[in-house]
Amino acid sequence: MIFINFVGQFDFEYDIQGIIRSFYPGEELKSVTGQKPAADMGEPYDYILICDFSDYHMEMTFCDREQVIERKSFEKIYLDGQYDRKETKDTLKRQLYDILSGYTHKELPWGTLSGIRPTKITSKMVEEGLSDEEIFHRMKRDYYLSDGKIKESTEISRTEHQILSNIEEGYSIYIGIPFCPSKCLYCSFTSNPVSAFQNRVDEYLDAMMKEMKFCAEAYKEKRLCTIYIGGGTPTALSAKQLDKLLGYVEEIFDTKHLYEYTIEAGRPDSITEEKLRVIKKYDITRISINPQTMKDDTLKLIGRNHTTAQFLESYELARKLGFDNINMDFILGLPNETIEDVRQSMEMVKQLKPDSLTIHSLAVKRAARLNFEQRMGKKYEIHNSEELMDVTIQTAQETGLRPYYLYRQKNMAGNLENVGYAKSGKEGIYNILIMEEKQTILAIGAGGSSKMVSDDCNVIERIENVKDVKTYIERIDDMIERKRKYIYGKDR
Repeated sequence: MIFINFVGQFDFEYDIQGIIRSFYPGEELKSVTGQKPAADMGEPYDYILICDFSDYHMEMTFCDREQVIERKSFEKIYLDGQYDRKETKDTLKRQLYDILSGYTHKELPWGTLSGIRPTKITSKMVEEGLSDEEIFHRMKRDYYLSDGKIKESTEISRTEHQILSNIEEGYSIYIGIPFCPSKCLYCSFTSNPVSAFQNRVDEYLDAMMKEMKFCAEAYKEKRLCTIYIGGGTPTALSAKQLDKLLGYVEEIFDTKHLYEYTIEAGRPDSITEEKLRVIKKYDITRISINPQTMKDDTLKLIGRNHTTAQFLESYELARKLGFDNINMDFILGLPNETIEDVRQSMEMVKQLKPDSLTIHSLAVKRAARLNFEQRMGKKYEIHNSEELMDVTIQTAQETGLRPYYLYRQKNMAGNLENVGYAKSGKEGIYNILIMEEKQTILAIGAGGSSKMVSDDCNVIERIENVKDVKTYIERIDDMIERKRKYIYGKDR
């Protein structure tokens, strides 16, 4: 256990915890305020970090149970007489990084960055017209990134900038289908076994259609850029229900001028030829069929009730029906998987040549069954590393795919990242838009979180829908009212 003691007025708790978790993944953290913890607190601990902040001075002291390991202090940063919170925060994170790196002899590939959108920093530098050399110098100096991560971030930012420069101002739609054939071991998303909700799926679709109708009317003067239907697993719906949903989308939205129209057909055990023909009928431009791994033992362990053979059958069927933009998702760090398992999965990727490839580093969220089972004593070997990531990078390169978007999450195995690779012209535009936060994305359905982006992109407000399907159906008017108040103002 690591204690973090905050003394004085302090507003960087999240940043401090992020750095510590990066150096000590899986270690329990406990924050206390106002008094310095001591051995007689009655709880076991390994280290204590004391953050003592006065009005102008900051001091951090890192100790084990026996002694002070290191102490660093500095003054708050002021610019033109005004407190510069960002520079103070960045300095604080570098100081803590130096302490922990010196003690553990570790260097983190992402340096001091602990947020989920590291490429937003390089993207801003690209927009400012900085050269690759200038970006490299700043990222190394200010954030301690490794050479590889700086190169990767800069390449992704330049790709994103090029794509976004050709996108007209407008908005996007996310439609959430919170049903799956079964719940995966690692899943923390809003997802329910479709078998348990068979009698309410049509009712849910009707509620979503009501929300969609409001959104279409409210934004009728703006261009709809992308539609993303995700979940859950949209293809958990029957062919008739898919037809109902997609037909209504086409009826109320202008789908003829979309830059991209994506639907996740993520679970091979939910795909049929009839469903793929329905999807093809509505000019969906991009689908995702996700094996996650090509090892059947792992698929069984994580609760995905399909085999590698079923995935191959679904993928080949989609190709046969004319789908020419197919994404595959894989997860690194799945329980008990080795580097040889990852290599085997990537060899199959080379043979199949998908149009895009998304590599996720396993993130174990509190709500996931995997986390619960581990807390209850069930042991899994979870391994992720730069070596595993390098295998996927090489596969992408050999398959003619280049990185185009990246994001990170809390509690990621190996403290790594999720990266999307694609053939030129096959990049997932919606993925870029949601990462770069350049336009409003209206989320429809249970668990949806709309991002309302101001015209100057400086203010982002989230509007949340309830997660429970039953509650969403019963309170659909409330969900619409939340959006209405933001779009039109409280008095309308």
